[in-house]
Amino acid sequence: MMKTKILLGSTASIALLCAGAAWAQGQPAQTVQLDTITVEGEGSATGPVNGYVATRSTAGSKANTPITAIPQSVSVLGRDEIDDRKALKVDEALRYTAGVAAQAFGPDPDTDWIFIRGFQATQTGVFMDGQQLYGYGFGGFQISPFLLERVEVLKGPASVLYGGSTPGGIVNLVSKRPTARNFGYVEAGINNFGNAYLGIDVGLSDKQGVWSTRLTGKLSGGDQYTDVAKDFRGTIMPQITYQPTGATRITAYGVYSALDQIHVGGGFLPYVGTVVNAPFGKIRRKAFLGEPAIDDQQRTETLLGYEFQHQFANNWNFTQNLRYGVMTGSQLGPYGFGYAGPDAPFGDRLQPLGPDYQLYRIGFQERTRVNTFTVDNRIDGKVVTGPLEHSLLFGIDYKYFNIDHTQASGGANTISVTNPAYGAQQGPTGVYLNQNLKHHQIGFYAQDQIRFGGGFLLTLNGRYDYVDKKSVSPAGLLFSPTYEKKEASWSGRAGLGYEFANGLTPYVSAATFFTPVFDAVPNLLGGPGQPFRPEEGRQFEAGVKYKPTFMDALFTASVFQITKQNVLNPAPTTLNPFAQQQLGEVTSRGVEFEAKANITKDLKVLASFTAFDLKTTKDTRPLLVGRTPVVVPEVTASAWLDYTVPEGFLKGVGLGAGVRYVGSSYANPENTLKVPSATLVDAAIRYQIGNWGMALNVTNLFDKAYVKSCNGQSGCGYGDARTVTVSANYRW
Repeated sequence: MMKTKILLGSTASIALLCAGAAWAQGQPAQTVQLDTITVEGEGSATGPVNGYVATRSTAGSKANTPITAIPQSVSVLGRDEIDDRKALKVDEALRYTAGVAAQAFGPDPDTDWIFIRGFQATQTGVFMDGQQLYGYGFGGFQISPFLLERVEVLKGPASVLYGGSTPGGIVNLVSKRPTARNFGYVEAGINNFGNAYLGIDVGLSDKQGVWSTRLTGKLSGGDQYTDVAKDFRGTIMPQITYQPTGATRITAYGVYSALDQIHVGGGFLPYVGTVVNAPFGKIRRKAFLGEPAIDDQQRTETLLGYEFQHQFANNWNFTQNLRYGVMTGSQLGPYGFGYAGPDAPFGDRLQPLGPDYQLYRIGFQERTRVNTFTVDNRIDGKVVTGPLEHSLLFGIDYKYFNIDHTQASGGANTISVTNPAYGAQQGPTGVYLNQNLKHHQIGFYAQDQIRFGGGFLLTLNGRYDYVDKKSVSPAGLLFSPTYEKKEASWSGRAGLGYEFANGLTPYVSAATFFTPVFDAVPNLLGGPGQPFRPEEGRQFEAGVKYKPTFMDALFTASVFQITKQNVLNPAPTTLNPFAQQQLGEVTSRGVEFEAKANITKDLKVLASFTAFDLKTTKDTRPLLVGRTPVVVPEVTASAWLDYTVPEGFLKGVGLGAGVRYVGSSYANPENTLKVPSATLVDAAIRYQIGNWGMALNVTNLFDKAYVKSCNGQSGCGYGDARTVTVSANYRW
């Protein structure tokens, strides 16, 4: 622990010295136009995307790099794409992205559920401006897409750049930043359920562009698509940028968000009665099977940080990103867990009992507080050694995550799924988790992108991480082990590509990864638990990226194999029926294709296809070896076409239409129950006249009732219902 604190202090000191040197250098006689460090323009990796086609990204290299030069598949969604489909959550925005299964459990207003290449990314795979938004238990951060300039998805392992993260890939949320311009934008809208919103985005700058500010915020609230459910939420992000020269820039920002809601229903439902008919048919998609009088969730999030950039005279760049975050939350209310009956008290009965078909419910209550701190220092530049051109990057980053949380559950009365009646007295709950968990991680990383031979590009990465995790809990709580463990891990990546003059770049790559595991074997005698090793594994990927010279487009096709090891499996004993062992292994093999094109300035198109084979290759339960894990569909496809009339009587009218195919998935680990596929249609119509704009967006146009996935036979969730959103905007 002490070593970690000393290293962090040294890192901060180095950063301050670099900042001081930058200040001493950056005092010219006159103001310099912003030409070196910028947040917008076609050459930017963090600024606005031109239509649907991004050419550069930082997600796969932590530097301003052409997407074709990154030896892994990368998808980028810009502001136009987000606005054209009126995505109100990050997982909604990713519905059309290759390799991504979004909203895996149906609409969930308080969580962005994201699976990449078959592996869950919600907990360790979401980043904001290159820094991890770690989530554990109910201690996660949620960012509104209204605050974002773009959303980037790096497919495959990212540990070599970012430390512990999911093997399937990461989602990097890139914030809107001050632009050294004066502008304003306001938008208001309401959907068919009565949920309305108001968003504002305003920027102010002095004439020289030395000082620049931006204020972005959104307020929304109203009813949700299921009975009783409603929410009220808001977010605001003030920013200020100081850029005395074209070589030095610092941006300070804050984000505050709050949520107060009664949960959306449609989840934690039985397989019989949702996927297949029960004797009474199907449970209503709009049914709310909680308790309106007590159901409540509240959450607040605060983020404070800055980004510092300086370019030295020799074209080497120093960057430091720092952020501190606090999240507090609580929730209360019962949720379903299978049909009730004398022989099915815990939801393991497949068929419901009549005549009123009672759903068994579990009472639940939780309280969570999170403190997190991240800082990333890196320096990058170019050198030439004979025939080799090197783009070098060296960095040190540090992460701190602390969660103090309690969870309690207990008996709750049953409720009829056909004729729910509310208000019955609920049973008492008992605390089963009371944990204060602290996680420190410091990483040292290096990258060399070497160009040679007239078109070859070799990418080499290496990283070393030191992790210190500690859990403290009261004695006697089964799911609250006390432990402390220090561990270290190496990760690496090697990629080779060849850049043809016609824009074609074939590539191959190999990468390793690790993810710290916070669970531990509980000790029933009240002693310390036994912490688990990190999950580890590797990926091999081959593909081709094509950026044609005759049109503004980007095509990516890839094949991959990911092996995830040290997966937790149940291994019950006589003394401990909840014991686990790290004997599991899951393998994902697949193919992806994604195309994005601005065919003209007014005609944009995208298409994606994903097919993979996800298998459990090792498990303590022999019956599950060779089976497919639940929830994630192995085949998905989508396409979207958007056209704006450029001239004539209908000038300014925009039309958009898309289709999403969500393939079948398994509902139980034994693969005896299956969730069928679904094909959904979305549509949009817009009208822009001068500074005014109006839009009508419809998701699930034909209101198809379908189950998105089942996490076991008692954990099924309906997919999104038809949602019609009418909005108007004004810009100046």
